[in-house]
Amino acid sequence: MGSNDSEIERIKKKRMLDMQRRMLLEKAREQQLEKEKEKPAEPTNEEVLKNYLVGRAWEVIGVARSQYPQVMPRVEEALVDAIKRGGIKSKIDGENLFHFLRQIGLQVRMKTTIRYKDHGELKSISQRLKEK
Repeated sequence: MGSNDSEIERIKKKRMLDMQRRMLLEKAREQQLEKEKEKPAEPTNEEVLKNYLVGRAWEVIGVARSQYPQVMPRVEEALVDAIKRGGIKSKIDGENLFHFLRQIGLQVRMKTTIRYKDHGELKSISQRLKEK
């Protein structure tokens, strides 16, 4: 009986320690969540770029991302850093972004089409040639 009681006491102590440990871990997690909630969320790169890229710049970014998937995250990070430092103050349109990417050595190939207006209707060159 004595050894049985001591075994039961040992098991009870072990369970109590486990419960205390779990409670402390849970409390620490809750405190961590509260700290994260208190911190003002820093805007993501995408959010920063949304404020500066205008016009067809998003189209250029999309094409560049698909053609240079390893490089573009670093380029975007550099753009965001320059914006945060105040090096870029004005909005960036598609043409300026395209020229910037060319200057740093990224030959982004945009899909281009030549269209003309014929009797109020936009037509491509291939449509014009088919008609003749």
